[in-house]
Amino acid sequence: MKSDIEIAQAAKMKPISEIASSIGIDQDDLIPYGKYKAKLPLKLIDPKKIAKSKLILVSAISPSPAGEGKTTVSIGLAQALNRIEKKTTVVLREPSLGPVFGIKGGATGGGFSQVLPMEDINLHFTGDFAAVEKANNLLAALIDNNIQSKSRSLNIDPRTVHWRRVMDMNDRSLRNVIVGLGGTASGIPRETGFDITAASEVMAILCLAENMDDLKNRLGNIFVGFTLDKKPIYARDLKAEGAMAALLKDAMYPNLVQTIENTPAIIHGGPFANIAQGTNTVVATKMGLSLSDYVVTEAGFGFDLGAEKFMDIKCESSGLWPHAVVLVATIRALKYHGGVAVKDLTIPNVEALKKGVANMQKHIENMNLFGICPVVAINRFTSDTEEEIEVVRKTAEDMGVPISVIDIWGKGGAGAIDLAEKVVEITSKPCKTKKTLYDWNWTPERKIETIAKKMYGAQAVDYTQQAKEDLKKVYSLGLDKIAVCIAKTQKSLSDNPELLGRPKDFVVTVRQIEIAAGAGFIVPITGQIMRMPGLPAEPSSEKIDVDNDGHISGLF
Repeated sequence: MKSDIEIAQAAKMKPISEIASSIGIDQDDLIPYGKYKAKLPLKLIDPKKIAKSKLILVSAISPSPAGEGKTTVSIGLAQALNRIEKKTTVVLREPSLGPVFGIKGGATGGGFSQVLPMEDINLHFTGDFAAVEKANNLLAALIDNNIQSKSRSLNIDPRTVHWRRVMDMNDRSLRNVIVGLGGTASGIPRETGFDITAASEVMAILCLAENMDDLKNRLGNIFVGFTLDKKPIYARDLKAEGAMAALLKDAMYPNLVQTIENTPAIIHGGPFANIAQGTNTVVATKMGLSLSDYVVTEAGFGFDLGAEKFMDIKCESSGLWPHAVVLVATIRALKYHGGVAVKDLTIPNVEALKKGVANMQKHIENMNLFGICPVVAINRFTSDTEEEIEVVRKTAEDMGVPISVIDIWGKGGAGAIDLAEKVVEITSKPCKTKKTLYDWNWTPERKIETIAKKMYGAQAVDYTQQAKEDLKKVYSLGLDKIAVCIAKTQKSLSDNPELLGRPKDFVVTVRQIEIAAGAGFIVPITGQIMRMPGLPAEPSSEKIDVDNDGHISGLF
């Protein structure tokens, strides 16, 4: 059996100009990045076309170490929709090099449901991540430069600065560092650290900005810290937003590529869902809706994370709303939530499945909270038995949710025709009443408690002393009327990764609250979430290589 990269390298790609023509893009509007990649100008976004197109969100149950294939399903579904003559574009996030070289691998799908060129997308692509990194680190440099300055000092109190540098790599050694060592000519020593680029507020801003003016305004609103006399300092006070936006000029344009079946694919932005909002850019989604009749997009990790943030942050900010939501589940993941060890997931175990299916039930209940129309997709693997599939099918149908068994890894779009037809049927009918989980005007405490109790199933929310002090700061800055982006483990509905299935009677503990004023939300951090991940004992990078002809191997 061929690996993902072998399948990708054997695929016949069309020139990007042909892919662009298939969705009505004039060649003069393309900004080519080689033969198979291009950027798209924002002038192609058309509000009238957006209003007529259908948006399909792909989410999932709580993930397991075996993986659920949410990106693969998104790509396969888009290919299937085109097979039944529905003009469709898939819109996804860009992969981060952290997971690529770490433990998770790439994020371009798998088997015969991949986006191409797979190697480029998983590595440097069009340089968007590098631009976000540089813009973020420019602000960090400007902050330290102003602290050092004598003639133009804003009187920044270094102890209040929480803006950190970023890089697109898993490197735990950089989580906590001291800068400014080496004497007075090298700056003022202070403690700081690095986050991964995907967790940067600049990435969040890029993904929510509607245009260049909005981008600059959001960048200017980044909260930096306080002066020694307790006055707030923002990036605009450092006159940083113009230069930061200049670095992000090209990164603001969505990237056009294709799938193995030559379905148009727009890939743009890359925030993680456990520590950021977990969805691609607003402009990429709107671009796809402007150029096709159907758009398939995804939200990171389980419905409790990426999808909740998709609805409550991205949709509320942009005016978008999904016409259907696909919940991806796998038999092996549900058995994992039923207590089966990873090494035993391919062994039939109906009893464990019946226990673990409670996780899926909770996610379906969560979908109903938003008044959206759900469909469950069982991403089938060869080890799944008919008896196991029937358990999941009956569970979904008892909840009034249609279900489809798909094989998109091995068959591509042909393996998701039934799902595509069900999605088209759902989107052709008026859905339930659209509703977000909370009102931005509520207090931060009420918003956090609503998410924790309704979405996660928590009994209560507790705050550390640090989090309580952070809340006071939120109120003092007048930032209590913005969205909430909770940082939480993806492995559990709770904030404890060990609590699998559908945990109950647990308390969510908010350790601290970070401010992302430019992005338009606060970030309550729960559990042991790290904004700079580390590499595993055996990183994926050990398997990656390139030969004399430039052919890359080992990516997955």
